[in-house]
Parts: sequence; structure tokens; C-alpha cells
Amino acid sequence: MRKTLSIVGCGNVGKTLGRLWHLNETFIVQDVLNRSFESAQRAVSFIGNGRPVAEYADLRRSDIYMIAATDDQIAACCEALADAGWLTPGTVVFHCSGALRSTELKAAIRCGASVASIHPIRSFASPNQVVQTFAGTWCGAEGDANAINQLTEAFSAIGGQLVALDADFKIIYHSAAVFASNYLVTLLDVAQQAYEKSGIPRDVALKLMEPLVKETVENVFRLGPPEALTGPIARGDVATAMKQYRAVGDWNKRFGALYRQLGKLTVNLAARRSRKRGKD
Repeated sequence: MRKTLSIVGCGNVGKTLGRLWHLNETFIVQDVLNRSFESAQRAVSFIGNGRPVAEYADLRRSDIYMIAATDDQIAACCEALADAGWLTPGTVVFHCSGALRSTELKAAIRCGASVASIHPIRSFASPNQVVQTFAGTWCGAEGDANAINQLTEAFSAIGGQLVALDADFKIIYHSAAVFASNYLVTLLDVAQQAYEKSGIPRDVALKLMEPLVKETVENVFRLGPPEALTGPIARGDVATAMKQYRAVGDWNKRFGALYRQLGKLTVNLAARRSRKRGKD
């Protein structure tokens, strides 16, 4: 018999997962609670099943509760669920934050419920697209064994791949996505500005960068970061790297400091590659 799922804070993540589980007949999506009843109605319409509710008291008892609210509201949502009397031993409560530990669900733990955190590692900016492409998505997971076991089965049903992480270093785990995604965008913005400083129009700079960036990223995932490394530091051309550092610093001190710090890290990366090649 399929278990029931209710969703609290049903934004893009909540309604995407809800629709996937409904389409795959994994859960019976039961109730959806958002800050406004109208928002809950829209979420239910997208999911294709469920009942929009306006208050915690309007919820029905569910086997599983997903709290997909923003990080600053997760603990408060869990407290409200507990106060409404919906959390008991045997209930599973989980949130989808990449930064907060499952122990953020303190109220559920006090009620004897099993808790977990499952964080799909991808952007949910376009829910319709994610519904079509979710299969193969990696999800960082930590929490109680009972909750993890049930949710592993549920995420596997929609193509999710759970990977266990150390809850003590959850914020470091989340920073990895920032390095891999957000800061990559920032670095490319700096590169575009450097091209522009050398006289190349901004739109042309993007076209120049595109094949270089794509090939580099492909090499990273095909070979690993050390073997994908190219450029002056990888070749041992310290003189060129120093000239670039001074020139960039003269143009923009902040970018110069960034170049220097990245240069130091790149020296370490090149050294790792040399050591690895020496062992092979």
C-alpha cells in the first residue's frame, strides 16, 4: 500500500518532487500547506493531486511530511507540525536543505518521529524541465536509518541517487556546490571583464570563452581536476604567471588578489598531478 505524503512549504522543490512521486505512483500526495492558500492551490495544480490547506490544523495525519520551506523557516514549520499533534513515532519528517542538518527538525525528534535531510544537487528554477530530467540526480542524504531507508526507496523510484554525507560537515558539503556553480559564474565574469579590458567586446568575449570553458569542464569530469589542468603553472612557467599577476593587480587590485590566491592553489594542484604521474 502506498504511503501518504504531505508537503509544507511547497515551492519549486516541493512541487517538483511531489509531481514526480505522483506520476510514478510512489506516494499518495495528501495535503499541501503554503504561506497562502492560493499558493497551495497552484502547487496542487502542478502536482496533479493533493488538497490545498490554509492552516496546520487543517492537515491530516500522513506517513511522511516533507518540509520544503526556506532554510530560515524549516525549524518553525516542524514546531508547528508538532504543536498540531501530527508527529508521532513511526512518522517520517525530512527537509531538503543543503546547508541544514536533519537535527534541525528537533520538534519531530522530540515526538519520536524519524528525521532526515535529502538535498537534490541541482537547480529547480524550472520545475517543468526538472520533472523531465530528474532521473540521475544525485542527492546528499543524512539522518535516521529508518527515514533514510524509506526515502532511499522513494527517491530511487523517480531516478534519484542518494549519497551519504557526514552531517558534522553539512555546511562544507553545501559550500562545494557554491564553489562548483556560483563561484564558477563569478570567475567567468572576471574573465569576461579581463577580455573586455584588452579591447574585446563583452558579447564577443563570451563567444571566445565558450569552447574553452566547455572543453575544460568536460576534461575535469573525464580526467579529474589534476589531469585537466593546463596553462602556465601546469607547464612550470612561473615567469609568465608572475607577469600576469602583476598586470592584473595593476589593473584591478581585487582581481590581482584573486589571481594570486588561485595561483597558489593551482601550484598545489599541479604538484599533486606531478606526484601522481611519478607513481604511475
